[in-house]
Amino acid sequence: MRNPQEDITVDEQVLLQRIIMGDMLAFEAFYKVYYPRLFRFILRMTRSPDSVEELIQETLMVVWEKPDRFNHDSKISTWVFGIAYHKALKAMSNSNRRGNDVDVDELAETLGDPSANQAQSQENQDWLNRALAALPPDQRAVIELTFYYDLPYQDIAKILDCPENTVKTRMFHARKKLQVFAATQEC
Repeated sequence: MRNPQEDITVDEQVLLQRIIMGDMLAFEAFYKVYYPRLFRFILRMTRSPDSVEELIQETLMVVWEKPDRFNHDSKISTWVFGIAYHKALKAMSNSNRRGNDVDVDELAETLGDPSANQAQSQENQDWLNRALAALPPDQRAVIELTFYYDLPYQDIAKILDCPENTVKTRMFHARKKLQVFAATQEC
């Protein structure tokens, strides 16, 4: 039985090789694969719906303009998320925004709600957005990459450009803060 993740990886490698040769159609396919993943990741990182599109463009332009920078030491997704992470950090630094100033209504509207039980899903999404907004960006990134993208700590360490133990420490502190957040919401 084949692992679907392996198929995606092989396709991404083929696409990247074609991008290196300047194949615009391969880049369009790569863009379509990564756009939704980067949208969610960057939105959760920056908490700024207004800057998501620009950061996705900046991230994918690095892939288009410098595909040979991928050094094959990690998965392609690790490289792309690493670019997005650093672009998001830079944008947050430049705008001097804080993670807690998100307009939850605007964020929820941007995310949309494809499920049948929209009220419950909206409530869950609001709670999750508020909880994640309480975390600093580095801890939010660890939570996002672990639970939404199912990446191992080793890959997250490469994306965040830090030791694996730092990822574990950030996860530990993020979980503690989320527990405190959950406890205060129940009162």
